[in-house]
Amino acid sequence: MPISPLAPAQFPDMPPIEGVKFATAAAGIRYRDRKDVLLALFNEGTTVAGVFTRSKCPSAPVDWCRAHLKGGSAATLVVNSGNANAFTGKHGREATRMTAQLVAAAVGCRTSEVFLASTGVIGEPLDASKFGEVIDQLVEGAAPAQWEQAASAIMTTDTFPKGAAAIARLGSTPVTICGIAKGAGMIAPDMATMLSFVFTDAPISKRLLQNVLSQGVIDTFNAVTVDGDTSTSDTLLAFATGAAAARGARKIANLSDPRLPALRKAFQAVLGNLAEQVARDGEGARKLIEIIVEGAVSKSSARKVALSIANSPLVKTAIAGEDANWGRVVMAVGKAGEPADRDRISIWFGGIRVAHKGEREPSYDESAVSAAMKKPEILLKVALGLGRGRDRVLTCDLTKEYVAINGDYRS
Repeated sequence: MPISPLAPAQFPDMPPIEGVKFATAAAGIRYRDRKDVLLALFNEGTTVAGVFTRSKCPSAPVDWCRAHLKGGSAATLVVNSGNANAFTGKHGREATRMTAQLVAAAVGCRTSEVFLASTGVIGEPLDASKFGEVIDQLVEGAAPAQWEQAASAIMTTDTFPKGAAAIARLGSTPVTICGIAKGAGMIAPDMATMLSFVFTDAPISKRLLQNVLSQGVIDTFNAVTVDGDTSTSDTLLAFATGAAAARGARKIANLSDPRLPALRKAFQAVLGNLAEQVARDGEGARKLIEIIVEGAVSKSSARKVALSIANSPLVKTAIAGEDANWGRVVMAVGKAGEPADRDRISIWFGGIRVAHKGEREPSYDESAVSAAMKKPEILLKVALGLGRGRDRVLTCDLTKEYVAINGDYRS
């Protein structure tokens, strides 16, 4: 599959996280001749937090992680691509249990400290015995900082591996936050993202790690959509090894800790970077679209209007055709079910106002707008003129390639 034209020039340079090791293997779960299993090993004392899909049809690994998240500690993470282990009934639940037992025995930990995630085809049974065939080589081969290999192993229709890193200072001690993600289609997260995993050496309690993660997804992963479809498997897990404590960083255990905002900001930067990469890799995408809605009655209202625009096939296909069709934007605003006044709405494409107070901009210049629409990144702004509510959503255009990719997905 060709790499998205919106892809970053290269995979980022990401430092190791003390207390985290990775290994990948080809288990033949669905793909041939490619790595499809990721194992992450953690030092003792690693805390874990997570957010998951709010789909009423969650995958077996989502149920497994939810059940064990309350324990708060993690020894290992196992992720497979090619099979989502979703809508697989009793067989799916048994597959997660068997996988956790195989991994726990190989690593020497409790099954409750094994976290699982799967991505790929929905409705096909997962053969858990395939994990047993590669688990020993995974444990033996685990090494630090295998970020690109880890991100590549969890890809499905992604065209490039996704990674991001940031540094925060807890007082005088630097700590590192690194994350990987996968996702290109079935993207309308209702909690976090398709699959994403974030790692840090910061010493932080499980409660606060959960707080940082839950708050961090609101304006990052939950503000991205490719096609309006929320996955059965959406999983975002964060792991904190606490290794920076040996370098003098005191544990963050209270919301009032003055060092917490710096850590929160770095987490937000990593999550935001990964979320944008997901939008850039939208199936068949040729344009990254940033949608800003301002002048709404509230932030939540602005979010709903922005998502109505972002998920509109008519808006997305118009942008794919490099047509600044503000009529389709007005349609999406009007159907959102949020307060709007037709005669107060103004619309911009690429920084050029094309409509103002309910009608076409009097000085509209087709040639200038057409030139702006040819760019790979498009800013679409809507001012409702009702209040101070503002929000931002990322999406991509809808092309013929999206139909081709999904028409052949199970072939």
